[in-house]
Amino acid sequence: MTDDGQLLRRYTDERSEEAFGALVVRHIDLVYSSALRVAGGDRHLAEDITQVVFLDLARKAPRLPRHVLLAGWLHRHTCYTAAKAVRTERRRRTREQIAMEMRALDDNTEPTWEQIAPLLDQGLNQLSASDRDALVLRFLKRQDLRAVGAALGISEDAAQKRVSRALEKLRSVLSRRGVTLTATALATAMTAEAVTAAPAGLAVSVTAASLAGAAGTGTALTLLKFMANTKLKTGLIGAVVIAGVTTSSVIYQQAQARLREPDDALRQRADQLAKLRADNERLSNLAAQASGSAANGQLDELLKLRAEAESLRAQTKDLAKLQEENRRLQQRVSPEPQTPLQVSEMVWAKQECVEAWMRAFIAYAKQNQGQLPTSFEQAEPFWPKEIRKRTGVASDQFEILYHGSLDALTNRYAIVFRERKPWPHVTGKWGRIYGMADCRDGTAIGGAQYCSSSDKTANGNFDAFEREAAAPSTAQ
Repeated sequence: MTDDGQLLRRYTDERSEEAFGALVVRHIDLVYSSALRVAGGDRHLAEDITQVVFLDLARKAPRLPRHVLLAGWLHRHTCYTAAKAVRTERRRRTREQIAMEMRALDDNTEPTWEQIAPLLDQGLNQLSASDRDALVLRFLKRQDLRAVGAALGISEDAAQKRVSRALEKLRSVLSRRGVTLTATALATAMTAEAVTAAPAGLAVSVTAASLAGAAGTGTALTLLKFMANTKLKTGLIGAVVIAGVTTSSVIYQQAQARLREPDDALRQRADQLAKLRADNERLSNLAAQASGSAANGQLDELLKLRAEAESLRAQTKDLAKLQEENRRLQQRVSPEPQTPLQVSEMVWAKQECVEAWMRAFIAYAKQNQGQLPTSFEQAEPFWPKEIRKRTGVASDQFEILYHGSLDALTNRYAIVFRERKPWPHVTGKWGRIYGMADCRDGTAIGGAQYCSSSDKTANGNFDAFEREAAAPSTAQ
């Protein structure tokens, strides 16, 4: 029988279709079966891959080395072509899934805030005290889950569960009143619309009027002492800190509402700060006037008040630093995607980043006796830096689940790392991106897997998928 080398030379030298046909018949079973394994049993895809491989052989035959082992070359090229085709097919299915979810979203338009607002407070008052307090702290005070848990005397995880249960109860109350929406849509609406900034200067006028009313039965000195005891300093510093720091508390739930008008909010806080500074100076002058006729004990109290006013004046100088911190945090925090196009772009960017990281993980393993890295820093030399600039996705958004060897993943499709937290989809479902090692054909190939919960009430629970695709050392 004529060997592969002779048939290949006849084809390249004479363009013999008979010789090329003989090569196809001799090796088609090898190519098709390899493609079928990598394609996960998809026969139609395997047939397409087989066609592409032999087209590439016909095109590249003149450039192949003279003593090449054709069977080995075909097997290697089949694996590469099949892996590329599988990634393309996976991305296509992801796009179709997102498009279907977007169409479902268009068919189920959520109520507007104008429908929710008149019934919101009535609904809150129908909840139990513990549920109402949890929602007030989370959405009306805009505290993160750790702060909510601390205020309620429970852990952060318990606070998250209590908020979720209370949100579902509130949704049921609103549904009985004719406002039907998902818990995710209700949370989004409350985060964005439930709190309206008070007019500039209102805090100052309310404070002055309240204290003036309280001072109607006492002396001027009692008024000054009362203002000191009400911790005016705490209120002022709280206003500045709220303007500058709160944008770092959450990434997905509160970023859009907190950063909508950051510059205007800072200017309003600065105006309030200037008015409060003037009030403090006025109080300091009153203290100085009262010191001439006050007793020794009263004089000490007034001097203490003056010292607090001076300390408060010094602390207001930190406003510029807080403004700079706010601008820095605005650059770091990206708003949660709100449109189907934004969701698609975010998923594609994360998939591209995850695929690049998995290729870097496998390249690291090949130089370290098959051992996968234990941190993203170890794999960073193999990771193209332009991916970060193009996608804007940072490695700290992911966590490594499998730290073992590639050899232990033979014939498996396993999770290596995943996003730290699932994120709520605009459809009401949840999504999460996984870094996967595909070793089912004996050759390690890295890829990305986008998962979307099939149930809108799953709250980001992907335990079933993670148990099925867990690596040996992480399987439960």
